Amino acid sequence: MKKLLLATAATALFAGVASAEDVKIGILVGFTGPIESLTGHMANAAEAAMAEVNASGKAINGWKFVSDRGDDTCTDAAAAQTAATKMVTADGVKGIIGGDCSGVTGAVLQNVARPNGMVMVSPSATSPALSTAEDDGLFFRTAPSDAREGEIAANILKEHGVKSIALTYSNSDYGKGLANAISTSFIKVGGKVTIDVPHEDGKSDYSAEVAALASAGGDILVVAGYVDQGGKGIIQAALDTGAFKTFELPGGMVSDSLTKNFGTKLDGSYGQVPQSDSAGAAILVEMGKKNTPAFDATSPYAPESYDAAALIMLAMQMAKSTDPKVYKDFIMKVANGPADGSGTKILPGELGKAMDLIAQGKAIDYDGASGVSLIEPGESAGRYKEFKMDKGAFVTVKYRSE
Repeated sequence: MKKLLLATAATALFAGVASAEDVKIGILVGFTGPIESLTGHMANAAEAAMAEVNASGKAINGWKFVSDRGDDTCTDAAAAQTAATKMVTADGVKGIIGGDCSGVTGAVLQNVARPNGMVMVSPSATSPALSTAEDDGLFFRTAPSDAREGEIAANILKEHGVKSIALTYSNSDYGKGLANAISTSFIKVGGKVTIDVPHEDGKSDYSAEVAALASAGGDILVVAGYVDQGGKGIIQAALDTGAFKTFELPGGMVSDSLTKNFGTKLDGSYGQVPQSDSAGAAILVEMGKKNTPAFDATSPYAPESYDAAALIMLAMQMAKSTDPKVYKDFIMKVANGPADGSGTKILPGELGKAMDLIAQGKAIDYDGASGVSLIEPGESAGRYKEFKMDKGAFVTVKYRSE
């Protein structure tokens, strides 16, 4: 009888272990491509959120969250869809953080996520077109639409006394949407757009594009491109020919690789990037320094990546399910809390606390690292860091939402 009881106890023990589920979450970003200098920080921040929850031991049913990385290349829709399909059909992910760039994100949403009922939370896809895309309630983003950045950029340009701009943009969904937003907004505040032309990424020579921009003229050149691709090439050609010396730099151009490539040559230029001065932002900076591997939480879209991972895990906890078709309806509830403001504010480093509160049936309001507040259709309301280039570095001027 004693042996039977021991055997039964052992069976129960191993059954308990087996019931603990490894919950895979995909990180689908461009580990290669035009923003690869950003994506390492983004992925490490998202994985830090998963590790934080795992360390707390507060996920119901013994869930352990596991990262599943995939390269969407930022620009190759076919490659992005292949990576996403592998995540969903072979790897069995329960949610996707990504994509990163707007074109590949839209392709994955329509051709992989929707057919498979898979949740996507993008930390950096900002095209205005994604606001109206059919998504079956599966798509969210912790970064704001470029429609907002266009307004911010126009106001910054006006405050600098700029009367006319030459505008070039990456010939991509991101570039087209942002360029249209900047152009429309700048004209509304009384400015003139002398020329508005695309550039292709991946070229070795941008002298023809810069010649056309220089011929049209303008007080400043706005480069709505990618920092590790065409945007860098445009700036290099402009500096080499003396066509422009001052640039307005939107979010896709903000990376340490820019300062490494150009140093003090960009002093006097300025721009904006989606980023918050919330209490959580400073906390994540310190967490990033201590994390293994470390990440720079001031790098664009790293805070939004941490928050994207957190929203997925907390929504699963609230839904008591890892099924995307079930927990998708809880993401907005986690992000915004009750309408009466009674939810407990949650900052980075408090994910275990949040999981525990949810398990107790208590309301939370996830503020996170980027001051998360989602508006319909499930995207960030947005706040921006205005910066200037001085002594070869990005220097914060202020944070703004208008």
